[in-house]
Amino acid sequence: MYKTIADINEALHAGQTVSSIVESSISKIKEKSSLNAFIEVFEESARSVAAAVDEKIKKGNAGKLAGVIVGIKDNICYKGHKVSASSKILSNFESLYTATVLQRLIDEDAIIIGRLNCDEFAMGSSNENSFYGNVNNNFNEKYVPGGSSGGSAVAVSAGLCTIALGSDTGGSVRQPASWTNTFGLKPTYGCFSRYGLIAYASSFDQIGVFSNCIEDSELIFELSRGEDPMDSTSISKVINNPIQEKEKLRIGYVKEYMNHEGIDPEIKTKLHELKSKLDSNNIELVECEFPYLDYLVPTYYVLSTAEASSNLSRFDGVHYGHRSDAAEGVEDTYKKSRTEGFGNEVKRRIMTGTFVLSHGYYDAYYTKAQKVRQLVKKSTDTFFKNVDVMIFPTTASTAFEQGSVKDPIQMYLQDIFTVHANLSGNPAISIPFGTHSNGMPFGLQLMSDRFNEKELFSYSRILKSYL
Repeated sequence: MYKTIADINEALHAGQTVSSIVESSISKIKEKSSLNAFIEVFEESARSVAAAVDEKIKKGNAGKLAGVIVGIKDNICYKGHKVSASSKILSNFESLYTATVLQRLIDEDAIIIGRLNCDEFAMGSSNENSFYGNVNNNFNEKYVPGGSSGGSAVAVSAGLCTIALGSDTGGSVRQPASWTNTFGLKPTYGCFSRYGLIAYASSFDQIGVFSNCIEDSELIFELSRGEDPMDSTSISKVINNPIQEKEKLRIGYVKEYMNHEGIDPEIKTKLHELKSKLDSNNIELVECEFPYLDYLVPTYYVLSTAEASSNLSRFDGVHYGHRSDAAEGVEDTYKKSRTEGFGNEVKRRIMTGTFVLSHGYYDAYYTKAQKVRQLVKKSTDTFFKNVDVMIFPTTASTAFEQGSVKDPIQMYLQDIFTVHANLSGNPAISIPFGTHSNGMPFGLQLMSDRFNEKELFSYSRILKSYL
């Protein structure tokens, strides 16, 4: 099982070929098909690329990711391969180009093994909203893996691929990472190009990375980041404050987060145990004020659904996408194609977004939410005047049984600790934190100043030694 890039490199140095590594991965995916993590395995193209990379290795000019097996969430485009955002409305659609972030990995000789199941159009917190069926958590197949990048999380956790790309709009990388014992990185907004990522909410979306170790997350980040002329929101900027130059490590926390009434008692106990350990090891702990916790989820859902309403208007059965066979006339084509093509959760969010943007309600909801977002951003900026990183729980609980959360509002509240970083644009990562008495894992979330992922990776290493 090749769970890390180091495992791949060790196998290659021991005489294994990239082709044999690819065959091992394909075999493992078939063996674990009950997890429903993969929608499609790119067997033909993966074998072809593997053979070419083997030749590069022989010539000594292979890239940094030679032989690394990468899975991609089904909303990331790969030229000549199908992409559907796990939706009926895009079934059998083949991409005409490759996402910039993915191309940068391909340029380093990564092997793209297949597309991974997710909540339809990345809308969900449990991976129960896919046209292709639920993804099952590899720790217990009766449980959800988290969403929306559940297939990506499970594929890495179960060793079906070494690295997986997901997308994080409100926690869709970090939340499933928490529930599958993996590392889930959401970079600063703008660090990764969004070109080739099917849009849900454009001012929130970021491609993210799943891995089994912090070193792999950091390497993929370094290879993927940077400005892209195809994405005007992409930025080339890095802050580098080497930790060894600091007199004392400074970690912030928000009391309301640590003591939130909704947190599982075992997770809360673990958080306070960590706090005590850090305090006794000469690490400065700073309590930070953040009075907007209760406004985060409502603000996020007003703004993200508004953007979704706009972004998903292009899927109409006329320009492209599923077209209803029962439709008669133009208006009927629009109505029936979208009704048949979208699942219930996507329709719910489109309607909500259309409502908050409608005449008479725009100022009451959308404009007000934008003002709250600015307050969240300013308040978050003040954290990093006094601390290097913030620590939060990633999730309030461990994964739950499939079908057990039926109320949409309760499902939306699964994002309570993750939407913060998306609203403010800060980078955040979930790292494995512990295992609950129910046998399911949970994560710890770290957030740093914008464009200061270096701090995020450094503190992740430090904190892992205390867990």
